Amino acid sequence: MYIAYSALRTKQKNGKHMSTSRELTKRAAGYIAACDKYRHEIAAIQKYIPGWMPPFEANA
Repeated sequence: MYIAYSALRTKQKNGKHMSTSRELTKRAAGYIAACDKYRHEIAAIQKYIPGWMPPFEANA
């Protein structure tokens, strides 16, 4: 699900990532939308790995 929130990440001048509440909310919304879009694929994976969910990195 990296695609879901990588575009919403911003960089500070020193190259480190800056997370604001607004950006984190946008990334979370993107993650949820991607999970909804790929719910069938996630369900197929969960047949073999029960409870698996794509990782969400809040500080990515």
